[in-house]
Amino acid sequence: MRLLMTAILLVLSATAGLAQQPAAAPAADALKMFQTSADIGAIVARLKAQPAQPLRSAPMFTMPGYRVNIEYRTAVAPAAIHETEAELFTVIDGGGTFVIGGQLTEQTRQNAQNLQGKSITGGTSRKVSKGDFMLVPAGSAHGFSAIDGTITLMSLHLPIQK
Repeated sequence: MRLLMTAILLVLSATAGLAQQPAAAPAADALKMFQTSADIGAIVARLKAQPAQPLRSAPMFTMPGYRVNIEYRTAVAPAAIHETEAELFTVIDGGGTFVIGGQLTEQTRQNAQNLQGKSITGGTSRKVSKGDFMLVPAGSAHGFSAIDGTITLMSLHLPIQK
């Protein structure tokens, strides 16, 4: 009984000592875990200021295995297939016609995990606008067949669970 009481007192003393220690300062290269609407607005402003091209993209969050980007599109860009990851899009602003499925035309390999094509034949088209979400399974052709002025998206790349 005395041994048990001693052990309990030691644990309580150690816990109290830990509770009184100041919190460690975040590392200089700590992963940014929050983005405010002002942060996103600044990312979009930087993308808009870049030289004109159909698709401009900048990272919002990154961590091993995951990428979250802000995309600003002013015109139709090449369609894609990601062979090792799914992709979730959220329309932040603007609209267009999103196509999923079908086959890439004039397909080329961009890297070991990604294919690109000029457009998509077949597939399912859907008008999308602010607030809409699109989930693209790994291996599915996807892209826009039309952009209504401009469209700003958030894209989250999700690795396939094996």
